[in-house]
Amino acid sequence: MKNYIVQRNPLVIPTNDNKTIKEHFGIPSTNTIEFSFAHMIAPAGWSEPFQTPDFDEITFIIKGKKLIEVENEKIILEENESILIKRGTRVRYSNPFDEDVEYISVCIPAFLVEKANRENEVV
Repeated sequence: MKNYIVQRNPLVIPTNDNKTIKEHFGIPSTNTIEFSFAHMIAPAGWSEPFQTPDFDEITFIIKGKKLIEVENEKIILEENESILIKRGTRVRYSNPFDEDVEYISVCIPAFLVEKANRENEVV
């Protein structure tokens, strides 16, 4: 057994909000449960509902801007900036800007939609 995995064909995760998710490591792509690592592109105007995840999430912006609402604060994350949101924190991610945002997301442990604890409505 090798002590490494080279990922050349990330799994494209289907979405219904025009967001592109290419998971390099995680439960669906490599059966990795300790963490997930995904490359994402969220189009202008994209948003998710508030959530209170059961995992830590690191976001690193490659290109564009992303709005993060956490602890009653609005944070705009820009190119080459990152943020760590600790598990159990209520957060909302969106892209209200005029251009796509490209970013990397790392979740510890691996992302599962059931553990995102998303609220029903987009605010």
